[in-house]
Amino acid sequence: MFGLGVSELFVILIIILIIFGAGKLPEIGSGIGKAIKNFKTAVHDPDKKDSDSGKHSS
Repeated sequence: MFGLGVSELFVILIIILIIFGAGKLPEIGSGIGKAIKNFKTAVHDPDKKDSDSGKHSS
């Protein structure tokens, strides 16, 4: 994965913990999880919002 090993990922995690603090990590993780979920939904069903809005406007 991009040439990153376990030790590099661990160092990145420590830096993120120092910058944001332990209290913000669950909030950041939740935000990232929601963003990934929305992205996957948009990729798999790109016309879903268009077809839903078309049904309600008629």
